[in-house]
Amino acid sequence: MKKKEEVVEIDILKLARAVLRNIWAVILAAVIGASSLFGYTYFMVEPTYQSSALLYVNNNNGINVNADFNFTSSGLAAAQALVNTYVVILNARTTINEVVEYAGLEEKYSAGAVRGMIAAAPVNETEIFEVVVTCTDPKDAKRIAEAITKVLPERIADIVDGSSVRIVDYAVTPSARSGPSYTRNAMIGMIIGMVISVLVIAIREMYDVFIREEEYLSETYGIPVLAAIPNTAEGSGGSYKYSYSKYGGKYGYRYSYQSSSYDTTQKKGEKSKK
Repeated sequence: MKKKEEVVEIDILKLARAVLRNIWAVILAAVIGASSLFGYTYFMVEPTYQSSALLYVNNNNGINVNADFNFTSSGLAAAQALVNTYVVILNARTTINEVVEYAGLEEKYSAGAVRGMIAAAPVNETEIFEVVVTCTDPKDAKRIAEAITKVLPERIADIVDGSSVRIVDYAVTPSARSGPSYTRNAMIGMIIGMVISVLVIAIREMYDVFIREEEYLSETYGIPVLAAIPNTAEGSGGSYKYSYSKYGGKYGYRYSYQSSSYDTTQKKGEKSKK
């Protein structure tokens, strides 16, 4: 026989009320998350700097530039296609080794490390592409980008017939860091803290076995609450608390409820009114 599948009902409004009751915990978790990730980024993550250069793809294919020649869309498309070829040539091991040697950084960085610093992509789907070097040292970033503008045109001229690269914009030493973003990381930490706190509150509310409201008994089981058994232990300020507890037993369950305390103290000589 197949076992009857258990259906778990989730009351969204109940979970929302639980989150609102513990909104202070959500705010505290957000502050802790934001400050933690901000502190880690500020003290542990080394800032990076970017230096870039712009290069132009020239694709004459042996055509005399002095002749009457109109640069058509097909020629532009061919130049754009060559950009991807030039990027591959730039990332080639031989090219990277020449770049490192030209920059004089062979003792400081390996070819693989320098390759990871370089990013190249076309600019706005034109025949111009940009080379960006990201490094923890701003001077080294500029030296590597400058070495690329010297080495790459010669490499392309030797490999691709009728093509060349011209420098549009030279590399400069960056004056400001490019990353990491302290504000963005702090926001990420805040969101992570809020999400974790909300999940914890929701899980606790879903698995809470105590009954907090009298209406829960009547709405869930259709049984009216006839009486409440007071707790004989005196609370603070001379008040009493009513409580029920949920216990599993042989013949069923006894449910719990805890109401707010009320003042039962009376002045001497004052009779209680019925």
